[in-house]
Amino acid sequence: MSRDLRDALDVLEKEKNISKDTLLEAIEQSLIQACKNHFGKADNVHVMIDPETCDFSVYADRTVVEHVEDPALEISLVDAQKTNTNAEIGDVMKVEIQSKEFGRIATQNAKNVILQKIREEERKVLYDQYYGIEKEGQVPIVLADVVAEEKAANIDGNDYLPLSFVQEQLNSRFYYDMNEKLLLYTTALDLYEIPLDSTTYTVSGEAAEHTCPIFVLQDEVPYVSLSFMENFSNFICNVYEAPHRLQIYTENVTHQTAVIQKATAVRYQGGIKSDILEQQDAGSQVTVLEEMENWSKVETADAVIGYVENKRLEAAEDQAVEVPISYVIPEYTSIHKDYKINMAWHQVTNAAANDGVEGLLANTKAVNTISPTWFFLNDNAGNFTSIASQTYVDAMHARGIEVWALIDNFTNDVDIAQILGTTTNRKNLISQLVGTVTAMGIDGINIDFEQVPESAGNDYVQFLRELSISCRKNQIVLSVDNYVPTGYTAHYDRKEQGTVVDYVVIMGYDEHYAGSAEAGSVASIGYVQQGIENTVSAVPQEKVINAVPFYTRLWKWGESLTSEALSMSAAANYLAQYGVAASWDETTCQDYATFEADGVTYQIWLENAKSLEAKLQVMSAYQLGGIAEWKLGLETPDVWTLIENYVKNEAAIDPVIPDETAAVQNTENTGEQTDTADEQAPLEEIVTE
Repeated sequence: MSRDLRDALDVLEKEKNISKDTLLEAIEQSLIQACKNHFGKADNVHVMIDPETCDFSVYADRTVVEHVEDPALEISLVDAQKTNTNAEIGDVMKVEIQSKEFGRIATQNAKNVILQKIREEERKVLYDQYYGIEKEGQVPIVLADVVAEEKAANIDGNDYLPLSFVQEQLNSRFYYDMNEKLLLYTTALDLYEIPLDSTTYTVSGEAAEHTCPIFVLQDEVPYVSLSFMENFSNFICNVYEAPHRLQIYTENVTHQTAVIQKATAVRYQGGIKSDILEQQDAGSQVTVLEEMENWSKVETADAVIGYVENKRLEAAEDQAVEVPISYVIPEYTSIHKDYKINMAWHQVTNAAANDGVEGLLANTKAVNTISPTWFFLNDNAGNFTSIASQTYVDAMHARGIEVWALIDNFTNDVDIAQILGTTTNRKNLISQLVGTVTAMGIDGINIDFEQVPESAGNDYVQFLRELSISCRKNQIVLSVDNYVPTGYTAHYDRKEQGTVVDYVVIMGYDEHYAGSAEAGSVASIGYVQQGIENTVSAVPQEKVINAVPFYTRLWKWGESLTSEALSMSAAANYLAQYGVAASWDETTCQDYATFEADGVTYQIWLENAKSLEAKLQVMSAYQLGGIAEWKLGLETPDVWTLIENYVKNEAAIDPVIPDETAAVQNTENTGEQTDTADEQAPLEEIVTE
């Protein structure tokens, strides 16, 4: 070798981004191959290359013998002692190979191998750029015919998919607990728990085994074994080499194919000056992804995507790729009543308040479900306080009323994200909930977790999945309370709720609330319709329960805007006290009044039988699973006949869906609606009755 070669390698490294060390390694291998070709073997050959000068020496290990029988492996004692006077028979010596013929052959062979290596490295650099490879071990993913931004990883010879890719493309129910470094997967009846770096996992406590670690972390990014995922999703994965890459199909597709008429190059971009990705022989079949004036974007049989001149292509038949159905997702079954739910919330703040339920129910009609606020989260480990009463449960059952006990996250100061984001805490909460409910014969659980931060959205949904398993096995009704859908509550994932729980409850009130910056209705007809419409777009309508308010707000404009919550009767009495007559507002479908007294301006949008009737008409049109009411004791008796008719499908007026003009309140009266639900506090204040 020479200084010229050294300079050449330096240039290649700088201009072609080909590692000098990689080229020197290629040279070393070429010299060993030259020895094998020249001498017939190369197991005993060593090459030493000076990385600074690129000078090289080739040595052969030879055993010292008395008489040489194989010159490639042996050296005579006499010749050995010329180099080392202390040499003895049986010693192994390094003997430099200095054959002129070998030197010529080695040099030529090295040049050829180097040129090949240069081509390979240039191709690798090009492919790395094309696929966005930034470090060793990254594996490109081609999703059908699109190069994915996410990269797989090859670890110890096994391919792993990033969890985010798994969730988005293969199976959304895989969940990562970053606190306890656990990968979880839920079905209708089973919970899979997969520890980090383990081949062993459990299915509802029963041990199972896989051939390689299932779940690993790289740079704190979770990855899942490709071979493991083949058992939990339907897809086709083709594996290609040079470079190592994956092509994944998740759904059936039909490709427009073409045949290469004459050997040609597939180029990085359209144009003859663009880099060549690979060569295609005449007769090769490619998939045409996009046809342009002179060039077409194509995909080769080994999933290389590039450009070919149109004149090189000949049309062929369509080709279908069909993804086999090998994994059938276990069906989620739900408890569904053969009647409309009429669920009244009973706010119970202490054990003594349980005794008041009979009085509150005295004037009601058609109540078939009651939800007492019995359970309150009290720490971040998932423990809760219960003020449930067995006498209460027994009394309701005697009336033919089911009890769905409510649990909330706002009575005490708890970190809901910490509770939901840790598997141990979720398990503790679920175990206690189900244990308490089953022991007391309670019929259902009503989850009222409010102001769950977006960062804990996946944790919340995972909690519902896991809780639903226990509820399903124990025949406990699981219902979940939700805000009226908006962009900032999308993380509640109502679609998944609609699959795993039995009933999804819309809290169709608090359109304007205590902390609102503007006065307005608690539940205008447009707000109610929006809530129902957006919910049933994601949840089966028979699973949807719309909750209506038995309260309203009196807004006061003094030095600042304030409000107080009033029961239906208290609101009517307030107007009567000041001699104010409310008038019907077609936009909100409510009686509206404004008046001044003692230097204060008042506004009110009444919740009464008339406004409830309008809401029931909308609800009837959507054929929902039922109605809920917040809360017992705030209503006037006349509302119950309307609710009874609704529950029995005997609405007095044909159901009507309001037109689009009612979707937003009249800004003349209410001002514009605002997206500030994250500031909204749960309804805890004392309602004036």
